Formats: sequence, structure tokens, C-alpha cells
Amino acid sequence: MAAAGLSEEDVARYHERGYHAPIRVVSPPEIDALCARYCACATTITGRNNQKPHLLFPWLAELVRDARIVDQVEQVLGPDLLCWSSQFFAKPAGDPGYVSWHQDGTYWGLSSPDVVTAWLAFTPSTSASGCMRVIPGTHREIVPHSDTFAPDNLLSRGQEIAVDVDLGRAVDIVLEPGQMSLHHVLIFHGSEPNRSRLPRIGFAIRYVPTRVRKLAGLRESATLVRGTDRFGHFDLEPVPSADLHPDAVAYHGRIIDQQLRNLYDGAQQRGRLGPAGTPMA
Repeated sequence: MAAAGLSEEDVARYHERGYHAPIRVVSPPEIDALCARYCACATTITGRNNQKPHLLFPWLAELVRDARIVDQVEQVLGPDLLCWSSQFFAKPAGDPGYVSWHQDGTYWGLSSPDVVTAWLAFTPSTSASGCMRVIPGTHREIVPHSDTFAPDNLLSRGQEIAVDVDLGRAVDIVLEPGQMSLHHVLIFHGSEPNRSRLPRIGFAIRYVPTRVRKLAGLRESATLVRGTDRFGHFDLEPVPSADLHPDAVAYHGRIIDQQLRNLYDGAQQRGRLGPAGTPMA
């Protein structure tokens, strides 16, 4: 069953608040099947393989192109769209790991903050299981961050917003399996530990309009999911022919090496590693 499109009011609220949720996009039987596929190969979707896994698994390549997801993103970003990245975020039951308040995209080196993350729940994402929390309306500017290196912080350097965060305004993004949320790349967000008896598994897909480009570094790639790419700022990515096909694995390896080189070089130029590549909670 196709998801209904966002209303004009929904789109206006997204631009005002920096997020919109929940949106039902995948039926319960479908999300159960997707979750089973993920669990069957979860041990291989780790580390580097959890960066753009849609280049390694045809069922994820299909998911990032799913019209029920892309239709919603189009209403926010326009008709010509690229999938710039994707990633799973899983917290086992009882996991003490948390994500401090931060902004994504601060060091991504893109020409525009017109980036939307579609966060699709594979399992219940609740307050008890450590769902994402956001501060509405905080997506309009970049703020300073500091590195804490806190032991249970799931971010690479324990990155944390270095300005006051009004926790009284925080909103829990509660999602049922098969529902998604849309988030602006700069919204303040974080998450608490998973205190439930169930794992919390989500799949984050980051979309950009084709007009967006990298400002510096080696040329990168992206997947055309809707419309036409009239700009050519990114190399367009192929669809894998089978799970972990050797050709796909080799291609994916080159792509991730290139991304990490850009991240490292950018961090060196800024004197430290920032929150680039960190999760949407």
C-alpha cells in the first residue's frame, strides 16, 4: 500500500520544525520481512559495510529507491534526488550506549544544508528503547561542538553541542515498525540508552537534490533515485546484482576509501575530527 503524500501543512511544519513524523511507508508484513533479512546478515553489515550498504545488497538498493519513501522526500527537496548515503543504527536490548546532542552534516563538506534523512524503523523505536529525540526549530544554523570521549557515547569522539540545549523542548520521535521520520541535517538530536527488552533497529537514508555538490576533496558518488541529474556533481552508483557480489564489494571498497580520505583530509585542514559521518541517533 503506497504512503499518502505529505500535505502542504506537513511540508510547512517540516520546514518550520526541522522534522516530520511519523509517516507510515512500509506495511507490517513487509517490514517484518525486511527486518528478518537484516538480522540474517547483521554480522556482515558492520563497520565499513554499514556505510552505504545499499551498494552491497539489492534489497537495500531497492529500499532507498522505494517510491513510498522518495515521494515524501520529493515534496521537501524537489523532483531530482540523489541518495547520498545510508546506514543502519541498532541498539541491542539493554544497551547502555547513548548519543549526545549534536548536529549531523557539520563537516560533510556539502554546498548546501538541503539534506533530508529518512529514518525507517525496523523495530519499535520508543522512549524506552532509546528513540531519537530532537529539539524543534534548531536546524537553521550550525553551532559549535566539543569532543567529550565519554565511554558510552556512540559517536566517534563523543561529540556534543557546545551551547545550551533546552531539554524542556525535546520531542521523542516514537515510531512503529514500518514508519519513518524525516529530519533536516542540522536539527539538534540525540538518544538515550535502550532500556527495553527489544533491539532498536533503524535504517537512515540521506537524500540530497542533484544541485548539491561537494565543496572540496576527491570526487564522490551517489545514487540517482528520482528525476534527472543535470549537474553531474557525483558519479552515479550502480545497483548490486546479488548480496555481497564480488564486483559490488570491490566497488563499495573504493567508494568508502574515497569518502574516508575526504573526511580525513577535511579534518586535518580544520585541526580536528568533527561530527561528520555520525548517526541520526
